[in-house]
Amino acid sequence: MYRAAIEKLLKWKESKCRKPLIIEGARQVGKTWLMKEFGSQAYAHTVYINFDSNSKMAELFAADLDTDRLIMGLELYAGQKIDPDNTLLIFDEIQEVPRALSSLKYFYENAPQFHIVCAGSLLGIALHEGTSFPVGKVDFLRLYPLSFIEFLMAMGQERFAKLLDKQDFPMITSFKSTYIEALKQYYFVGGYAGSCPIFC
Repeated sequence: MYRAAIEKLLKWKESKCRKPLIIEGARQVGKTWLMKEFGSQAYAHTVYINFDSNSKMAELFAADLDTDRLIMGLELYAGQKIDPDNTLLIFDEIQEVPRALSSLKYFYENAPQFHIVCAGSLLGIALHEGTSFPVGKVDFLRLYPLSFIEFLMAMGQERFAKLLDKQDFPMITSFKSTYIEALKQYYFVGGYAGSCPIFC
């Protein structure tokens, strides 16, 4: 499965001024899939934490936000060592534990060696009044539904996707029936990654 956002994530990983990253986007656009896929492609290890209805994580972050203590707690929870050079930390549904959101500031300031990617909605974050949002201490990536080119590639039509990318309109016109059928399927799923057959 190809998502153009993977290229942006790879650049984020190699950035010398990397900050914890929050991926924004509507439901079902594939935020969780993208984070896990990025982890499997670019890191030796991935630690995935879902904060939704996670009382252990709520308790861990409810105390002080000392990054050494938090990393120890995450290691105990995940049952594995977190190597800052080779491990991607994924915080999913981070808006459910506002203190985890606040901790991103301290990871950036005191432990920038850790690679942290999060997913959450701005609406969910905004609803937590009093949350100390780490302004200027995080990077953002907006994830949109599958583009038509991404959809073609997901359906195994890479060569037709490349024609669109090259804007070879004479060739595209020659195969317009193929594109029309693909557009009908794309319209049916609405470009949402969660609705695409590749995810079933």
